[in-house]
Amino acid sequence: MASITRHLNGLIGSLDESSEGDRRALEEWTKLPSNGLHATENTAEEEELASDGEWNSVLDIYRNLAVVHNDQPSALLSKLLLKPDSEPLLASLRSLLSSTRPDDAISGELVDTLGFEDMDLVMEILGDRTNVARELSDYLDGNHVHRNAPRSIEEMQLYDVESARLRMEETMRENANRPLFSGSAEDAPEVLPHVYTSSTMAQGNILSQLGTRYVLPIELEPLAKGSFPGKTDVAMLTVLRVLDQHRSPTGVQSLGASINRDDFKIIYVAPMKALAAEIVRKLGKRLQWLSIRVRELTGDMQLTKSEIAETQIIVTTPEKWDVVTRKPTGEGELASASILSVTFDALSAKRPSVFLFQKVKLLIIDEVHLLNDERGAVIETIVARTLRQVESSQSIIRIVGLSATLPNYIDVADFLRVNRHKGLFYFDSSFRPVPLEQHFIGVRGKPNGPRSRKNMDRVTFDKVAELVHEGHQVMVFVHARKETVKTALALKEAALAEGSLDEFSCEEHPSFSLFRRDIGQSRNKEMKQLFDNGFGIHHAGMLRSDRNMMERMFEARAIKVLCCTATLAWGVNLPAHAVIIKGTQVYDSAKGSFVDLSVLDVLQVFGRAGRPGLETSGVGYICTTEDKLTDYLNAVTSQNPIESQFTAGMIDSLNAEIALGTVANVHDAVQWLGYTYLVVRIRKNPFQYGLTWDEVAEDRTLGAKRSQLVTEAAKRLSEARMIAFDRQTGAFAITDLGRISAKYYIRHASIEVFNKEFKPKLTEADVLNVLSMSTEFNQIQVRENEVKELKELMEDTSCVPCTVKSGTDDSKGKVNILLQAYISKYRPEDFALVSDQAYAAQNGGRIIRALLEIAISRKWASASAVLMGMSKAIEKRLWPFDQPLKQFELKADIFYNLERFADDYTIAELAALSAAELGELVHLNERHGSAIKDAAKQFPTVRLSYDLRPLGSDVLKITVHVTRMFNWSSRVHGTAEPFWLWIEDHDSITILQLSHLVFRQTTTALNADFVISVPNGQPPPFVTIRFVSDRWMGAEDELAVPFDDLIMPAPTDCHSPRLDIPFLSLNALQDSVLQDILSLKIRNLNAIQSQTFWSLTNTRSHSLLCAPTGCGKSLAGQLTAWRTLRDSADDSWVLIVAPRRSIVTEILAELRPVCKVMGFTLDLITSEKTFTPSNERAIRLITASNLLSLMSRGTQHKALFSGLRMVLCENLELLDPAYELGISTLMHETQQFPVRYVGLSNSLNDPADLAAWLNVDPSALHSFRPNERDQALTVSTTTFTIPQSAALFKAMAKPAHAAIQSVIRGVYGELAIVFVPSRSQCRSVALDLITQIEAWLISLRVE
Repeated sequence: MASITRHLNGLIGSLDESSEGDRRALEEWTKLPSNGLHATENTAEEEELASDGEWNSVLDIYRNLAVVHNDQPSALLSKLLLKPDSEPLLASLRSLLSSTRPDDAISGELVDTLGFEDMDLVMEILGDRTNVARELSDYLDGNHVHRNAPRSIEEMQLYDVESARLRMEETMRENANRPLFSGSAEDAPEVLPHVYTSSTMAQGNILSQLGTRYVLPIELEPLAKGSFPGKTDVAMLTVLRVLDQHRSPTGVQSLGASINRDDFKIIYVAPMKALAAEIVRKLGKRLQWLSIRVRELTGDMQLTKSEIAETQIIVTTPEKWDVVTRKPTGEGELASASILSVTFDALSAKRPSVFLFQKVKLLIIDEVHLLNDERGAVIETIVARTLRQVESSQSIIRIVGLSATLPNYIDVADFLRVNRHKGLFYFDSSFRPVPLEQHFIGVRGKPNGPRSRKNMDRVTFDKVAELVHEGHQVMVFVHARKETVKTALALKEAALAEGSLDEFSCEEHPSFSLFRRDIGQSRNKEMKQLFDNGFGIHHAGMLRSDRNMMERMFEARAIKVLCCTATLAWGVNLPAHAVIIKGTQVYDSAKGSFVDLSVLDVLQVFGRAGRPGLETSGVGYICTTEDKLTDYLNAVTSQNPIESQFTAGMIDSLNAEIALGTVANVHDAVQWLGYTYLVVRIRKNPFQYGLTWDEVAEDRTLGAKRSQLVTEAAKRLSEARMIAFDRQTGAFAITDLGRISAKYYIRHASIEVFNKEFKPKLTEADVLNVLSMSTEFNQIQVRENEVKELKELMEDTSCVPCTVKSGTDDSKGKVNILLQAYISKYRPEDFALVSDQAYAAQNGGRIIRALLEIAISRKWASASAVLMGMSKAIEKRLWPFDQPLKQFELKADIFYNLERFADDYTIAELAALSAAELGELVHLNERHGSAIKDAAKQFPTVRLSYDLRPLGSDVLKITVHVTRMFNWSSRVHGTAEPFWLWIEDHDSITILQLSHLVFRQTTTALNADFVISVPNGQPPPFVTIRFVSDRWMGAEDELAVPFDDLIMPAPTDCHSPRLDIPFLSLNALQDSVLQDILSLKIRNLNAIQSQTFWSLTNTRSHSLLCAPTGCGKSLAGQLTAWRTLRDSADDSWVLIVAPRRSIVTEILAELRPVCKVMGFTLDLITSEKTFTPSNERAIRLITASNLLSLMSRGTQHKALFSGLRMVLCENLELLDPAYELGISTLMHETQQFPVRYVGLSNSLNDPADLAAWLNVDPSALHSFRPNERDQALTVSTTTFTIPQSAALFKAMAKPAHAAIQSVIRGVYGELAIVFVPSRSQCRSVALDLITQIEAWLISLRVE
């Protein structure tokens, strides 16, 4: 009955009166017979229904409800019952009210249960506690009002018979007028369990906003120390979960010792370096007691393998993690390295079970709402890369995203592949720990005009003065580093004019004198001046020590007003009572104009208002121009969904994936794009991305749009020569430019500039000019107040020695000047220039290193040498013409006197002098001379020598010997000293060959072999061997290699062209038995076999056959052996010599069936056996080493070789000393017998000497070039720059799988063989290929 009642209440929704005419239908319906509606034959079901008695009509139900119970609940109980979702709370309320605890003890729990907004109801309940407890007991026990009975007077009216009749009539009339099909149907809104908003009815979820305590799971309780109030600390819980998952069973050992620290890595991606440092400090402090190491990896910082191994949590930025995951080795092993554990059941011989555990177990992305920022493309890239790696490796990497309140949080959850019902947690702004009061102020005047600036300054001061007067701290946010000082000084001057400057002073602070002493050590003059009056500044251009000092002072309330940039809001959790955003115009260097401050920045700044635990409210002010006031009001109060910015960075991201090997064609790229936030938003808001709803409806997977985006990006990369793009097959192949761009994080726009400006011959000035054109420096702009200082720097040749082509008129000239000043160790006066100089130096070193690799890849000798010097110049802050010993820690007067009195001496000459002589040379004492001598002895110098060896008429081998000539010091040189060694042509334009070598402490000398071509046998006048240190400025040497006395061998003319003749049939063998056996394998001889058949089988001349692999050389030799035995006496035998036992075994298997049929004995000679006379025709096989062993014993009699008729030498291209000496000894022993020698070899460049050694007649020499094949051979080469490691083979897996796919999916469906370097790698490579196949099958299922 109760369910029917609820159902009727859902159907009847109106109490309106209806017409009398429409009521007749209802009356007639109530008069229907109660025993059934149709006079049909009674079935078993109808009889069963009839046995239940008379049926109640709808109105009978309402009549019964009217008399269910006459008692009404009390007013207090009615209020409780009328609260939404009050039913689950009643039992708890009864137990609380029925307990013996006093009212004061249970009042707090009642407030937690009912909510702070029902405080009055709580007081009323406590005032009538006994009666309310009794009524609750009666209600819950069923002794009061029926559980489903009406709960109020209004609700009783719903069950009135007449009211019910009227509502039913109205509902029927509305249903009669409603069309059967409305034309639209919508899914019911999805109810998510962890979406909490101020309107709890939205999702039906209730969460106490008054600090209800939640306990951790039991297994995490021992790991949790401290409180967890914010998003960052929620991430801490996920860290604790990983630690708990990697604990060994607890015993007597401590909790910290039970954690297996080598089994996991946790990556925390913070939006800024400043925030990363804060996270490292916070996590490191909390987890120190567990011996968990936390390290920062940002900017140009590098971690060694040992540091990576001992670190469990790495805090980085999106850009740095993107760079790290692009590397296959070193830091990149954080993302790609894995532990492989294989178990194999030998009895069942089943496929081994493989468990692949990724080192990275947790990836935390803080401030994920930056997807809407221009840096959002990087976040999409690293998430897509991680998700694809998870699927391809079948491992688990948990991704946790932390974000501010977003309107389209579900889209972000879908992008992160979050289970909406388990992993999505949303809290709206009502859950803010401190309520925020927002003020929007519009000032008159044009944006950035003098009037608006004046009004802005006045409004800002008024609000700051008012807040300071009330005793609050204020943070004023501006949008330029220089503006922080200007605003602080303007506020100070305004306060002085108003006579209220004393209110800003913090001299009464107990630690004021200590802070004043600390700030006196800073070099920032403005910071010192402002501190005395209670003002501070903070921006990213300041030294970190100064920033930390400002944060510490503001947190201690030693500063009342802090003027800062948005870096503070994003990077450091430093709240204040009030925040003021002064202006909303931000300069965008990419657009070259001012743009509006993003809403995300506004919300982030407002998030710093209010100090939790110290204040009950926070205040946020945004000061903007009148025309923008409404826009910001609407945007902040009702946020717009965040959109994807991936299209702006898609080209560079695609290039990185191609370089990494995860994307090999358009199909792979389309799949990769499906993991981005871009695809999620296109489905939700297609107009934003150039699509219509109809296009999205027709193409649900957005395959066409994704393919279009990928193709356009690939075309741009192809035009920039960063990839090779086959538009017919859609295949991608990375080039050196693309690989270098991905490695050094260079934008494709910069590569396009380098393609135009980069030349084979460059001076230092040209290098700096090309470097300053890079688009990475677009954000550096020339300010009017900087021009004067920049001009002074440019005119000072001691500071800027190289010519600046573009002057001070644009950003290129500014970057050039600042880089030269940085190398010259000059610090600008203007603080903004100091910040720009640091940025230029930080990025300049990376970009110039990329230019160096580009020059080396193009084999540009001159440009490579200059770039090598400039790269070290930026790193060492030392010009190539400076004294090299400045790289040592010597006294300043030593450097001064060295440049003055010994500038013409080389390092080797200084090292050759004694300490006394050096002291006298530089006009100092012997002690100074000893310091100079030690430095000169430790400076990396080498001695170069060489050997020349012609390998042919047009090939020359140069062996370079590099001997170390310096003393090794671990403090100075570390563990290794890398250097470049190359050979360049006589014009110093082209690098002929190069090598990158490393000296270690135990290394005394290194040898490097270079093979260069000598066109037409005419060598150049000379070549130059150049040695350049990779780290030390001035550590260079060169050695000229003259070719005046070099005599190259004459070119050979002994190669045989392959003739276009008919193939010989097997009938040419003239042996029916042999013909029948071979007919099972071949139908006729091939071209080379046909051409050499007569010479090999019908003459007794010594022969040499050199031909490509797979052309049938071995069969030709075996035919010769069989014909020789067939035509010889019964005691004749043939000896087959091979260089390796594996080759002998293979030949033995091939000969056995033929010899068995033809009656020949087949014998394998080992080192334990000796040659014995043969009584029947036999073929004997032996390895070259065993042959040498037998021939060197001296026990072999020449008479034993009387029956030897032929020696077949297999694989002479593998000729080694043992092989050569064994055959030479055998030739000497058999020179009195008619023994024929036949040699087989792969194609040789010059077989003349080998033929002469075997006494081969020119007519019996058959030398075919490698291209003389029966079947065409297509060679496809894929090069890798990854050092020899497990990462190299993993990188090769995808190209190998693609090659296999192209073969087995071809016209003939051929098989494929994969060769690996050693047997130990067979299984691991096979498993990698299986993983690639599984990933490929998954992609097919997705499609």
